[in-house]
Amino acid sequence: MKLKTLFISGMILFFAGCTQETQNSLSRSLQNWTGTNGVLDIYAGDKLVHKFIKIDKLSTAYGSSDSKQRPYRYGYGIDDLNFNGKKDEGEKKVYFEFSDYSTSYIFYERN
Repeated sequence: MKLKTLFISGMILFFAGCTQETQNSLSRSLQNWTGTNGVLDIYAGDKLVHKFIKIDKLSTAYGSSDSKQRPYRYGYGIDDLNFNGKKDEGEKKVYFEFSDYSTSYIFYERN
């Protein structure tokens, strides 16, 4: 019981000492590690043009030599060809990426 209390106290002190940026990064890492049931809707103007479902995480690209953040996101998900929000026959898990500059998108979790 004492070990558990000590561990929890240590975690509270650790997070209290971190900057907001570090806390957000750690939170995203934890969420990415635990996984989510994400949905990504991609729009051209006001029209839905692509949907990916069952995404476990959406990641931001970083340069391999300079470690700088790149202006695109990527992930793996089911290519929902008919936009019905469920996996149908012929719809497969694919790798995808999209630019911050060229598209409007909404990423959300579906329970």
